[in-house]
Amino acid sequence: MESTINIENVVASTKLAEEFDLHKIEAELEGAEYNKEKFPGLVYRVKAPRAAFLIFTSGKVVCTGAKNVDDVRTVITNMAKTLKSIGFENIDLEPEIHVQNIVASADLKTDLNLNAIALGLGLENIEYEPEQFPGLVYRIKQPKVVVLIFSSGKLVVTGGKSPEECEEGVRIVRQQLENMGLL
Repeated sequence: MESTINIENVVASTKLAEEFDLHKIEAELEGAEYNKEKFPGLVYRVKAPRAAFLIFTSGKVVCTGAKNVDDVRTVITNMAKTLKSIGFENIDLEPEIHVQNIVASADLKTDLNLNAIALGLGLENIEYEPEQFPGLVYRIKQPKVVVLIFSSGKLVVTGGKSPEECEEGVRIVRQQLENMGLL
């Protein structure tokens, strides 16, 4: 099946060490930013593939901004090697990576009547307050994702732990809209 989604952002976490000296990392890595008063972690951006890291004294690392899960593995592995190269000895070079959230977009390529959709989907799984937010918020239980539905036909899926969960969220919305005669 051809992909109906574009992955916009993958957020993943891992543990690379038992602890980090963030001041040492900031001193060694060009562009690293650490300001304990503003944020408890160090921020470091990489260009290829593009991603950003939040590195904490606990040895935990959050990677955000990658466009696919393979890129997450690549940049986290590269980060581990970089930290080892600047003098951190006990770095896990093959850490367990946990995808926390995938944000994806899709386009149904048609205008949608959000009022009709809100009525059709029933109020227990949706939030629709057009005065506050231009989209309809639809919480799907299985897979556990949230789909933002816009009148332009554009969808934003968030909360997925895999691209497949995001695809399934779009499939469910499409199916329900077709069943209601709104697509």
